[in-house]
Formats: sequence, C-alpha cells, structure tokens
Amino acid sequence: MANQDITYTPDPDADSISSDVTEFNGILMSTQIPTRADGSLELGDITAQSECTLQALKVALEKAGSSMDRVLHLTIYLTDMADRAAFNEVYKRFFAKPWPVRAAVGVAALAVEGMKVEVTAMAAKA
Repeated sequence: MANQDITYTPDPDADSISSDVTEFNGILMSTQIPTRADGSLELGDITAQSECTLQALKVALEKAGSSMDRVLHLTIYLTDMADRAAFNEVYKRFFAKPWPVRAAVGVAALAVEGMKVEVTAMAAKA
C-alpha cells in the first residue's frame, strides 16, 4: 500500500501479514494477541493471555509514540464471555479513569487454537 498520509509500523514477526500499528492524522490503530516479549504465544489461562495481550498493546503503542492513557477505544474479542470478569481484572491494571470507550465481543474462535483473547485499539498519538 502506498498511502503517503498513512504510516504503517511493521509487526516484529517477519512472517506476519499485519502491521503492528497504523497511524493516520495522529490516530493510531493496533490489534494485539497474547504475544510474550520473546514473540511466542501465551496460550495459558485467560489471566495470562490478557496480561500478555495488554502488555503487547502497551509496547506497540509506546513504540509508535503513544501510551495506554491515550487509548480512545478498545474492542475486546473473547472466545468465552464467561472470561470477561477475569479480563476486566487485568484491564484495570493497564487502564484507569476516565476509561476508554470499549466493546467486548464474544467470538467462536480466534486465529490460533487455544487463543482466548484479542484486542483492537484506537489511540491518540502523544
């Protein structure tokens, strides 16, 4: 894609077919999965996956010139809506009032078997 007004930050995984962060007019977009700092997937319980997912989002936003306190909107995809309360406990460690606008969506499956959570965020550049 050759859009001079859009900036694409590549995903750290060379095999990925998704950008890590996209920017347009100071608004950043990012989708993150439960990826550990070493690039491997966390496929443990919902708490471990949520921590890895939100930490990956934090790192991606900071590398792109933003932060978690600049998140405007978050869409949370959960394969089991019963995991929402556990996700929310982790969420409260990464976000504070005023809370971002958010939606939690139950989905049948995510890209990798055993993956329980994925998030898409929109944030303002700092």
